[in-house]
Amino acid sequence: MSKQLVSRLLGMFRSRTQVGADKFGNRYFTRVEEVDGAMKEKRWVEFKGSDQDPTTVPVEWICWLNGQRKKAPTPEELAELEARRELVKQNIELLKKKEEEEKKTGVRSVKTVGKFESPNLRSFIQQFPDTSVDQKKEHDEVSRSKDGTDTEDATIDTTRSSEPTGTGATFKPGTWQPPT
Repeated sequence: MSKQLVSRLLGMFRSRTQVGADKFGNRYFTRVEEVDGAMKEKRWVEFKGSDQDPTTVPVEWICWLNGQRKKAPTPEELAELEARRELVKQNIELLKKKEEEEKKTGVRSVKTVGKFESPNLRSFIQQFPDTSVDQKKEHDEVSRSKDGTDTEDATIDTTRSSEPTGTGATFKPGTWQPPT
């Protein structure tokens, strides 16, 4: 190798900066180098020992290595996330135990959400002007003859035209008329 190449390689290793380490002893480095005329940051990991197992790299460090986060994770952040992971593991164990007990006893706890009674359909139907209970009663009264028997609906709804009218809240759909 030429002296220039050797000095350049040595300079690159001297200019590296260690930004952190994880609980497995892996160390993380960065350096700025010129790539295609532009200065770019290079990030890498040096594994502890000869076992270079990439599965030992924590997610937070993977995100930093891939450039998904700008700043390297701090030791405080890593400790907080590890504590949160431990709580999740404990909750999983509790839920598994509870599920096993429910299987053994055959009794499963039921959680109800919301109202205990059936929905009030009358109030739901009254939201629609054409099917409100009052209009339905008036329509039934008009369509009955004087002797009380049902007749063909000979009355014409004068409140509705064959063409839609109004806009927004005052919109009234038209009625469909068969072609004559």
